[in-house]
Amino acid sequence: MCIKNVVAVLLALAVGGTAFALDVNTDTKIADVVKMFDGYGRFLFPLNKSYYHGDTLGTLSLTWYTNIKPSRTVDVVNYLFNQTKSGHKVFYPIYPDDDPRARSTGLFFFRGKPGARFAVCNAGGGFVFVGAMHDSFPHALELSRRGYNAFALIYRPGADTACEDLARAIAFIHDNAQELGVNVKGYSLWGGSAGARMAAWLGSYGTESFGESAYPRPSAVIMQYTGLSEVTGTEPPTYACVGTSDGIASYRTMQRRIDAIKANGTDAMIEIFSGLSHGFGLGEGTIAEGWIDNAVEFWEKNCDNFYRR
Repeated sequence: MCIKNVVAVLLALAVGGTAFALDVNTDTKIADVVKMFDGYGRFLFPLNKSYYHGDTLGTLSLTWYTNIKPSRTVDVVNYLFNQTKSGHKVFYPIYPDDDPRARSTGLFFFRGKPGARFAVCNAGGGFVFVGAMHDSFPHALELSRRGYNAFALIYRPGADTACEDLARAIAFIHDNAQELGVNVKGYSLWGGSAGARMAAWLGSYGTESFGESAYPRPSAVIMQYTGLSEVTGTEPPTYACVGTSDGIASYRTMQRRIDAIKANGTDAMIEIFSGLSHGFGLGEGTIAEGWIDNAVEFWEKNCDNFYRR
């Protein structure tokens, strides 16, 4: 065992008779991380284990994602664990405990300033798994560090069920806004790949189209690398980004959609990054680094737009 793992073991916190590392690093085993979070640690990684590989945080890989930053993975886990040590709740079920849907869904909460607006981040995974550790947790953490309240949704596989879960999450946050300490006006929906489709569909069709009552629409939708082409005319302001070497989502398709939204009189913009492939996440160390700043600026510009169509 390497020396830093020895130190991690020595610095253990006994919770219910089980030892949990007080700090994690790239050599920390994924199985140990799951045990650190009572009852919900399994949601940190794809529930279907065939979509991720690696035994440690440093060797974690996800299907269709090639830009995972181990330091960012460690950062996310440390943040969440430190929040729990400070007495903050970081995971919220969105369905009752006796509802079968609760076994594969929930919201991770990355706290910002009390009373600040919120965002819901939705990871991709082809609607067969949720790649949250790369495609939504880092985004939510960055937004929280900018003062926003950010949630990362763990949803069920399948396009319809995923949208139902996002609608339920939006309803849950609105209904529990006081307890959560969030401002529901001017919220935003974020997503990458399949998660971007979810954000776009909820933005265009509303929670009422996916089994919930009608709640206000988002003030902005932030989309990464998804080849959605449909435009209904009911889109919220939309920011998009994608790479020219994306073999899954065509940048030309995304450009046409943004142009169509703008033609309908709605604010929209796209950033296209030369040579970048699919699933770049925050884009750290790539030509896309800093895109999240532009996305936040776009959201801020449109934050007074919230709808109840």
